[in-house]
Amino acid sequence: MRNPQRRRLTALALTAIGGIVLAGCTTSGGSAGSTGSGSVKGSTVTIYGPDTGSEATQLEASWSDWAKKEGITINYTGDKNFTANIATKIQANSLPDIAMFPQPGLLSAAVQTGKVKELDATTDANVKKNFSTDWQKYVTSSGKLYATPLDASVKGYIWYSPASFKKWGVTVPTTYADLLALTTTIQQKTGQPPWCAGFNSGDASGWPGADQIAELVLANAGPSVYDDWVKGTTKFTDAKIGDAFDTLGKTLQSTQYVNAGFGDVKSINSTAFGDVATPLASGKCALTNQATFLEASFSTVKTAAGTTPTVGPDGDIWAFPQPGPTAGKNAVVGGGDFAAAFNTNAATQAVMQYLSSVDWANSLISVPNASFISANKGLDASKEKDPLLKSAIQILQDPATTFRFGADDAMPNVVETAFWTGMVDWINGKSTPAVQAQIQAAWPAG
Repeated sequence: MRNPQRRRLTALALTAIGGIVLAGCTTSGGSAGSTGSGSVKGSTVTIYGPDTGSEATQLEASWSDWAKKEGITINYTGDKNFTANIATKIQANSLPDIAMFPQPGLLSAAVQTGKVKELDATTDANVKKNFSTDWQKYVTSSGKLYATPLDASVKGYIWYSPASFKKWGVTVPTTYADLLALTTTIQQKTGQPPWCAGFNSGDASGWPGADQIAELVLANAGPSVYDDWVKGTTKFTDAKIGDAFDTLGKTLQSTQYVNAGFGDVKSINSTAFGDVATPLASGKCALTNQATFLEASFSTVKTAAGTTPTVGPDGDIWAFPQPGPTAGKNAVVGGGDFAAAFNTNAATQAVMQYLSSVDWANSLISVPNASFISANKGLDASKEKDPLLKSAIQILQDPATTFRFGADDAMPNVVETAFWTGMVDWINGKSTPAVQAQIQAAWPAG
């Protein structure tokens, strides 16, 4: 997800939607989605989603030209409390034409109420052509597609200073083993911990650690184990999950390697997740793991020279995807939004067709200063001006990339909360087996 503050509300909303009991529960690649008949002219389509402020403005700009051409008025309402309020809207049958769900579990819960409509033939074809099977799985229920993926985000970037790498005579690692070797080299050359990290995020503290565990499970144990883990079939106490904790512990539980600019290992829990930008910019920290949204934090910090750091391959700060056990294979944990319709009106379907198209994806990233990217395979990455976001698009489009949403986001609310708490306890010194057992105990019986 672009905005990590959505996490807590999403977890609560899953519980709320899951508790709704309603009758009747069910479970063109480049086409711009025009009906060509003129039947939708003069229509109004309402879209309800979680994006507000500049992101809402960017969304509205992304479809404004198309809507004007089609004669459709699109009224977008952004709600910071979307993930809590959508349950109320579904229960009261006070529905928008289209909702933008920030998490697949939330979408799935809504589909199970029977209120979400199956995709029409054109949108269905667009989704199947424009998105990988990994993404299609998130919008499929009982073999039918109910939504289109919209934007996407990529987690697990390792942020660093290109100038410092050049000074130390080191290069970007291509495997995780190389990353650990790089860690040792930097520590030996500087005499300081290379890594900085922050798990503090209010009542959602611990989620950055949960993300990093998920990244390691997906990369090292593979997608089948990852999927079973998310479903609860593979338990938290499984050795493969323990291996991920032990691997992460080689850096985040090492007094030699962490927490640069803040203190000892336990200072990770008192450090806000976005605050790592400060020591990275000043040069006190050499490495940190965080999603693409960390880029925004560099606009408010300074380099050692007192300037605002630039982000780019030759800038003050840059990032590379955390490598896996084998060079050249990307196992990516990320997030994204999905559009689903609550009716089959012609204008609603026309908008859904457009949102699933290559044309809309290209329009989205072409909005000035847009913070959005997409996993749409037809997206022209050259249209993206931000070098970091361009690299993320290329990773998402790579056929060799395995993509999964963050594991904690897809687990039951009580497990997600226990996972976050467990990561905090782990940093505070609780043993890996004890933390594994603690989180596993939160899984609902049956």
